[in-house]
Amino acid sequence: MLISYNWLKWYIPEAPDAEKFVDVFNYHLCEVESLEKKGDDNIFDLKILPNRAHDLLSHQGVARELASLLNIKYVDPAPKYKIPPPAPKAPAGQAELKIDVQSDKCRRYMGRIVKNIKIGTSPEWVIKHLESIGQRSINNVVDAANIVMFDCGQPAHAFDLDKIQGDIIVRNGKDGEEMTTLDNKEIKFKSSNMVISDDKNVLAIAGIKGGKIAEVDNNTKDIILEVANFNPTSVRKTAQALNIFTDARKRFENDLSPELGPHAMLELSALILEMCPEAIFENIVDVYPQKQEIRKLSFSVEKISKILGLDISVSQVEDILKRYNFEYTKTPSPDGHSPLAGGEEYVITVPPMRLDLVIEEDMAEEIGRIIGYDKVKGKIPKINFKTKVNETYAKISWARNKLLGEGYSEVMTYTFCNSGEVEVMQSASDKKFLRTNLTDGLKESLKLNQLNVPLLGMDEIKIFEIGTVFKKSGEEMNVAYGNKKEVKEMSLEEFCKSASPDAFAQEYPASQRHRSQKHTGGAFKMWSLFPFIARDIAVWVPEGVKSKDVEKIIKNNAGSLAIRGPELFDEFKKDDKISYAFRVVFQSFDRTLTDAEINAVMTQITNKIKENNGWQVR
Repeated sequence: MLISYNWLKWYIPEAPDAEKFVDVFNYHLCEVESLEKKGDDNIFDLKILPNRAHDLLSHQGVARELASLLNIKYVDPAPKYKIPPPAPKAPAGQAELKIDVQSDKCRRYMGRIVKNIKIGTSPEWVIKHLESIGQRSINNVVDAANIVMFDCGQPAHAFDLDKIQGDIIVRNGKDGEEMTTLDNKEIKFKSSNMVISDDKNVLAIAGIKGGKIAEVDNNTKDIILEVANFNPTSVRKTAQALNIFTDARKRFENDLSPELGPHAMLELSALILEMCPEAIFENIVDVYPQKQEIRKLSFSVEKISKILGLDISVSQVEDILKRYNFEYTKTPSPDGHSPLAGGEEYVITVPPMRLDLVIEEDMAEEIGRIIGYDKVKGKIPKINFKTKVNETYAKISWARNKLLGEGYSEVMTYTFCNSGEVEVMQSASDKKFLRTNLTDGLKESLKLNQLNVPLLGMDEIKIFEIGTVFKKSGEEMNVAYGNKKEVKEMSLEEFCKSASPDAFAQEYPASQRHRSQKHTGGAFKMWSLFPFIARDIAVWVPEGVKSKDVEKIIKNNAGSLAIRGPELFDEFKKDDKISYAFRVVFQSFDRTLTDAEINAVMTQITNKIKENNGWQVR
């Protein structure tokens, strides 16, 4: 939100220098994203958060807040507005403005016919105000509506009366109904979109943007002023669906008080009168089916102090309530005079514009930010660091380390499958159910890992999984383990039956985890992240030559890239010769190997083998 310093000074003439405001904003209200010097003005870019957007997206709102915060005078502009004179009685038979609100999403709709206006250029001060916050002047009527929105926070709109056919109707749109916006965007409505229409056409998107049909232009003589209040959720949903972002939308979607309407209509009428002195104002038509209820909020000084972690005095609280013009009552303190007694309970009447004040904690935040969060000193709470045992986790840890100690490796298989007792929505066609056992996944994992046994240098694959299975009766934690011969599965509780009574008194100690690791193969060694290349070589040798003799030559010439092998995987005898087949696995820890590199190594091995009389590479 861009805020003009000169504009603020209209309402708080005692305001300090603009630079001093930066700390006031940052420490008590909101973040100042930038402060820019613009001619003789200073422009603040304030990051107004949603909880205060209903009253701070306006110059008057910010000015009121600063006046209360700094305890300086706030000049209320309302008494200075020139009230339009009463309109002469309409001639017999002349239709008066009629407003038909058909949607409960419209909480208040105020309309007023203004005749005999003259469209022209706005006064210099209006143009200067708008340009200071990045807005451009269009004409005096449109500018007046924009000034009202940026000044008091209430969006307003004007329709050309002569272009309207019949009554003003606030209703839901019709599927397929169309409208062209003021910026020439074609809109197609759905029944969930709220619109402003006449008896024939859609005139505007409620709370968001006006349409071309009733646009105010240089030929406009008579207008209808609109000041309305709409449901924030409805405005946001419609704007999102239509992909339209406007300043009006920003204010409505964060909620506005319907009680702001009369002030905005007064301000708008006064501006029109100032720029069009000959204008004739008819009476205001105000449709307000359900008035905003008066809200009360109670809190105690003692509770506020506890929430903030700061001793707040009665005098501090009452000073804040008076500066912010809160109407309040209070119960007597227990001792009748102590300023720190803390037992006083206050009941405030929440101002209509302060939609953020709902519960006692809101008032604590209000008092805390006004006093200053720098007054709240950091204090480390006393914490009992004794850990509480999570029995399920302790059993999982015990089961895991028991299986690791027995030479099993842990795996994690897929939870989703193509059949089961519990179905899930929006999933792949073959993954529509949650698993009912771990065994199926473990068997599949065994099958895949078994293919790599020769490469891994393992005699057999032994794996386990600890995980949740899903049945109609509920979820259950199971343990499954096994090798290619068999897989066993049972509940975690059953698996842990063999544990000693005090095994779960605390979670599995780190020292035991380390011992299990050593038992299963010693210190951890990182594996390469790059792919391996496996090569086989078969050699014919004379009868009597041992496989170890061939293996030695291959090993001595395989080089440092050989991480596994040579391993004998085939042997057979024919006539007076024996064939030995070996596999060598090559891998690098810093790069992906190429065929050319490995071919060179294999050529060297082949040449060395051929140097032995009677040896032949197949």
